[in-house]
Amino acid sequence: MDTVLHWVVFGAFVFVMLTLDLFVFHRKSHTPSLRESAFWTVFWCCLAAIFNGLIWYKDGPKPAMEFLTGYVVEWSLSMDNVFVFAVIFRFFQVPLQFQYRVLFWGILGAILMRLAFVLLGAALINQFHWIIPVFGLFLLYTAAKLALHSDSEVHPENNILLRIGRKLLPISKDGHRTHDDSFLVIENGRRVLTPLFLVLLVIESTDVLFAVDSVPAIFGITRDPFIVFTSNIFAILGLRALYFLLAGVMDMFKYLHYGLSAVLGFVGLNMVGDYFFVHEENDHLVPIWLKLAVIAGLLGISVAASIFIKSHEEKQ
Repeated sequence: MDTVLHWVVFGAFVFVMLTLDLFVFHRKSHTPSLRESAFWTVFWCCLAAIFNGLIWYKDGPKPAMEFLTGYVVEWSLSMDNVFVFAVIFRFFQVPLQFQYRVLFWGILGAILMRLAFVLLGAALINQFHWIIPVFGLFLLYTAAKLALHSDSEVHPENNILLRIGRKLLPISKDGHRTHDDSFLVIENGRRVLTPLFLVLLVIESTDVLFAVDSVPAIFGITRDPFIVFTSNIFAILGLRALYFLLAGVMDMFKYLHYGLSAVLGFVGLNMVGDYFFVHEENDHLVPIWLKLAVIAGLLGISVAASIFIKSHEEKQ
C-alpha cells in the first residue's frame, strides 16, 4: 500500500478526523467523563483494526501482522507518554477541562514530527544499511534507561523550550483560569501568549524525545515507511482518550515501564540480529507472529504484576 495515493488518502483521513474532533465532537472545553474516554479509546482502536483489515485484504497477512505488531508497540509506548503528560499538567496546574485542547494541538505537532522522523529513518536505512544495528543498540540503551526511570524524575521546569519561551516570548501574567483554553490573548492593547502556550511547548518538546525512541522501535518491526507511519499515527490519535481514561488510575501501572523496557530491549536485539544473521531482504530472524506474541506477553506480565501488587498493598 506504499504509494503516493495511499499517503495522500491517509493524510486526508487524518485531517478530516482531527477537524471533526476539534470543531464537532469537542468544540467546548470540558472534563471528559470515564465513559466518554472509554468510548473514544475503543473508537480509535476500532478504526485501527479496520485499517489493519484493509491492509490484510490489499497486501496479505504479513504486512497486516507488521501493522498490528507496530501498533501494539506504539500504543504501549504511548502509555509512557500519558504518565509524563500527567506530571507536566500537574506541574503547571492546568485544569483538567483545558488539558484536552493542549493535547489536541500537541498531537497535531506530533503527527508532523513523526512524519519527518519516519521519512528520515527510511532514508537513512535505504542509504546506510549499517545504521540498523545502530538503531538496535540505541533501543537497548533506551531500554536500560527506561528500566531505571520513574515519573518523579521528570522535571518540566528544566525544559529548554520553557526557559527560552519565558525569556523571549511575551507571556501573560494571568493564570489558566483567566484565559480558559486560549493560547493567544490581547492584554493592555498588545497580543501576548498565555501560560497554556508554554505548556504546549513542553508537551511538543517531550514528544520529540518519545519519537526518537518509538520510530526506531517500529523500524525493528517493519521497514515499510507507510506501515511505520500509519501505526504510529493511529496510536497517537488515541492518545488523548487514553490519557483521560487512565488519568485516575495511573498508579495501578507502576511496573509498566519495566514491560516497556523489555519490549524495547527485545526489539533492539532483533534489529542487531536481523543485520548480522539475516541476509534475505525484508526477512527477520524472529517471525513477526512470534514478535507479536512476545511483545504482548511482556506487556501483559508487567500490567498483571502492577495490578496484583497494587491490590496486595491495598489489602495490607
